[in-house]
Amino acid sequence: MAETVTQVDLIRHGEPVGGSGRYRGKIDDPLSDKGWQQMREAVADHCPWQTIVSSPLLRCAAFATELGQRHRLPVVFDDRLMEIGFGEWEGLTKEQIVAQDPGALQRFYDDPISHRPAGAETLAEFQHRIVSAWGELLADYAGQQLLLVGHAGVIRMVVRHVLDAPLESMFRIHVPNAGITRVRIDGQGAQAMASLMFHAGRL
Repeated sequence: MAETVTQVDLIRHGEPVGGSGRYRGKIDDPLSDKGWQQMREAVADHCPWQTIVSSPLLRCAAFATELGQRHRLPVVFDDRLMEIGFGEWEGLTKEQIVAQDPGALQRFYDDPISHRPAGAETLAEFQHRIVSAWGELLADYAGQQLLLVGHAGVIRMVVRHVLDAPLESMFRIHVPNAGITRVRIDGQGAQAMASLMFHAGRL
């Protein structure tokens, strides 16, 4: 009997209204015209998937819905796939954060566990909800090709999880707008082997 192979393509949303250089977290900005163009060009006419799973936030959900309608694919929204919450940094640019506290960003990237913004979701909390959702997706869609439309933080956490990298290294993974990451899973359950096929690429 052939071993079950599951493939998940993860695509980050395109540029939102207001530009990309802002900590949005749970702020629900829609895609800009440029963002729509980025997403449509990234996927083009490719459609190897059987199911689309998406964050419910507009910058992901609107494109997931359009793509699902275009190819007559089921689209599933999962609240656990929302971006990490940035607390008091929500809506701010890096420049605004530096103006308030010149060392804040450097402390955060050096040690995001101990120096997260006030009111922000902890990395442990974020890890729990993303890894939990990821595990359920692999169980529910075993043997399928799946498209996950999500956020930079979500994709970073999945890549970190697949590579078994330290939690504090998550923000060292660059995820561009409309960049695509592919993960292949051979087998199911505890014996499954996940492999990162490519990251921040194109189809």
